[in-house]
Amino acid sequence: MKFHFEFDIKKLEQPIQLQNKLFLMGSCFTENIGEKLRKHKFQILENPHGILFNPVSVVNAITDYISNKKYTTSDLFQLNEVWHSWNHHSRFSGLTAEDSITKINQSISIAHLYLKESDFLIITLGSAWLYTLTENAPNAQLHAVASNNHKAPSEWFQKRLMTAAEIVSIFDELIRKLNSFNPKLQILLTISPVRHLREGLVENNRSKAVLIQAVHQLVEINVHVNYFPAYELVIDDLRDYRFYAEDLVHPNYQATQYVWEKLVESCMNETTKTVMKEIAEINLAFQHKPFNPRSENHLQFLSRYYSKTNNLKEKYPFLDLTLELDYFEKGVKG
Repeated sequence: MKFHFEFDIKKLEQPIQLQNKLFLMGSCFTENIGEKLRKHKFQILENPHGILFNPVSVVNAITDYISNKKYTTSDLFQLNEVWHSWNHHSRFSGLTAEDSITKINQSISIAHLYLKESDFLIITLGSAWLYTLTENAPNAQLHAVASNNHKAPSEWFQKRLMTAAEIVSIFDELIRKLNSFNPKLQILLTISPVRHLREGLVENNRSKAVLIQAVHQLVEINVHVNYFPAYELVIDDLRDYRFYAEDLVHPNYQATQYVWEKLVESCMNETTKTVMKEIAEINLAFQHKPFNPRSENHLQFLSRYYSKTNNLKEKYPFLDLTLELDYFEKGVKG
């Protein structure tokens, strides 16, 4: 019997390789995939503005990286004795305006340089609902989109749903800027399977429908833009609440792992897959906790994995295996 509906995923014409630099943007699902990429030693930069859900905030953030924008204290507002930016996640907030600005500008500077050298930009959109600022919001441009509400009063915001045409328009302009800024950049769009039930069930489905329509239009009109169906894998392939966490909103470990395996299968070449298996084996050895650290068997185990890790590092110098090499070497030498 079949208990889920599997479907074919179009493979990338230019697959992701381990030596590629990956730039990840978007919702919290981005961070789930980013964690797995990092574990497999990919070079990544992830959400330099923090987690972003809506298309406008994603576009604005990437535009900041392209221009290497410098924020000043005049761009911030204070709430509950903490300084915040309407364009950033709360991890950039600070007890002083100077502290917040330092974190923001350092992150943008790093993102500017990294995006210039990146091979892939992976964007995961979460919601087409916008929260725009009203006249009640402090130090805000009227109708500007808030990337994070910072637990501010509801009267500071007005809510509206974007249209697919709006999303296509702002992304089309962004893609032209990116093509000029970094001509080799490939863009991979995905839609987050996280369900935004705080908006309401019907409202969540309306939002996802707008995102789906817009993303596929962008793929059709841009040769360097591709789509990976993370949303469909969870909603239509797995299609069961047992693949969600207790909140029935976020995909659980099994679902995220399934999406990850499909991403590897469809978006990476055979050499990369082979090396990833070796890295996964080294990761397991690195995490192993022996009963007797000085036993002959364990010392042989450490020596074997030191050789494996060192050989892999020599073959692929761009892999960051410093921690693993140090651990195995120190274990052998005692």
